[in-house]
Amino acid sequence: MDRQRRILWIDNEISELQPHILFLEHNGYDITTATSDSEGLSILESEIYDAVLLDHKMPEMDGIRVLSKIKKSHPHLPVVIVTGSDQKHIMSAAIIHHVDDFLIKPVSPKQIASVLTFVFDHGAIKQDYTAQEYVVDFNKRRALKQQPSDWRSWADFYVQMVEWDLRLDDLAAADDLRETHRLEKQECQVQFARYVEDRYCDWLVGKDSPVLSVDVIYKYVLPEVQVGKQVLFIVLDCMRLDHWFTIKPALQPYFDMTTHYYYSILPTATSYARNAIFSGLFPYELAQRYPNLWTEIDEENTSINRHEKNLMRMQLERHGIVLKPAPQYFKIFDVRGETEYLQWMNSVPRISLAALVVDFIDILTHKRSETSFLKQLIPDEAAFRTVVHGWFRHSGLFKILRLLAERGVTVILTSDHGSILSERPARVSSSQAATSGLRFKLGAEIHVDEEVGLRITDPKQYRLPDDSAQKNYVLAKEDYYFVYSTQFNDYKDQFVGGFQHGGISLEEMILPCVVLDPR
Repeated sequence: MDRQRRILWIDNEISELQPHILFLEHNGYDITTATSDSEGLSILESEIYDAVLLDHKMPEMDGIRVLSKIKKSHPHLPVVIVTGSDQKHIMSAAIIHHVDDFLIKPVSPKQIASVLTFVFDHGAIKQDYTAQEYVVDFNKRRALKQQPSDWRSWADFYVQMVEWDLRLDDLAAADDLRETHRLEKQECQVQFARYVEDRYCDWLVGKDSPVLSVDVIYKYVLPEVQVGKQVLFIVLDCMRLDHWFTIKPALQPYFDMTTHYYYSILPTATSYARNAIFSGLFPYELAQRYPNLWTEIDEENTSINRHEKNLMRMQLERHGIVLKPAPQYFKIFDVRGETEYLQWMNSVPRISLAALVVDFIDILTHKRSETSFLKQLIPDEAAFRTVVHGWFRHSGLFKILRLLAERGVTVILTSDHGSILSERPARVSSSQAATSGLRFKLGAEIHVDEEVGLRITDPKQYRLPDDSAQKNYVLAKEDYYFVYSTQFNDYKDQFVGGFQHGGISLEEMILPCVVLDPR
């Protein structure tokens, strides 16, 4: 203990507790006593204490009222209620007034010392234990000296990495651990990119394939619909796995959750991945079958995903699914859209299947790269998680989900792709003008070093449109972003540190798909 902790003990029978006081003083605590609530409150007005032990039954007013007064004037002062009753209403009232802990009489001196240790030191103990656990876990992985061998183990590994992201977020002084963790993930990104390069085309023909974007509705949505449930399918555009873990606790009181993991198709961009989800088709097949519904490049600033309602309808028809009432589709861009959708949900007596696309995280991702204020607000991944958590807890989407839980509607919540904090520039060259994306580009004769990007010269092999003989795609690996060789020095600093998507990384490809059943 760095200094002697000062404890104020308010109890009208304090004379009977002298052995307890002596024990605490022997263990380094400075104990001040008060025999009435008025005396205790008066002492608190003139002296500074580290904690209060408060008897529930006092002669002038009950301990809950005293607790309330203490918390109003000293909101951060820990208060432990000592009571002879374990009645639920007493505990509930104390919790409402922000009690820090309870003790049920009779209590031993060691019990009191233990509670005080918890109140004062649990944060430091948790931090020390978490740091030790991380080192042990890290050394175990190092000792194995091997990377995950298949898509299942890569998904499991990524889940573990994200869980550590969130645990390290809670540690006040863990910069060294965070840097070690960052470097480990960076090494894994290299291996993951090699793994995807080696196996991706096999997945496209069904060789030990994970669930891909094209399978999401068939695999996770239709089974819920076919057993007669009301189902809302939500695509939270650009939601990463760590974002899901951040908002998950807010939903646990309302839903039982079954979490699956799937892989986004390449490129991990909205026009490819989300169209694949709603159509159930790879971009090549979509462009071939429905050329009027496929737009690969947005030349006129119109939506490249404006046909999702029709694509979902046609996928249902291919599977022979006929629903009444007819399936619905809606897209939310802003608060007004949330309000309108909430009103619609309140007005319809029943749904069969409704699809909802929410663009907030994707909009935030893109706007952050364009706005210096947002870059300051969201300097890193931990800050991004904090912003997503704050948005969700106060969003219309959260209200919609609570309403659905009340109405017994099953929710399938997923993302179309993630994003990665892009830190390293990579040179790319092209004989003609190519697209402007930072994590992927398409055009004629595009070239990039194979260590930083995957170059696709046979688009059809990757189930991508091959409408031009010279058409190439390049996809960034790890945390690289593309800058043209002719403009490299002009633009490399402008785009560094942006959250981008379209390439190959754990964050962009491995995504949650969660079945939420109302409790």
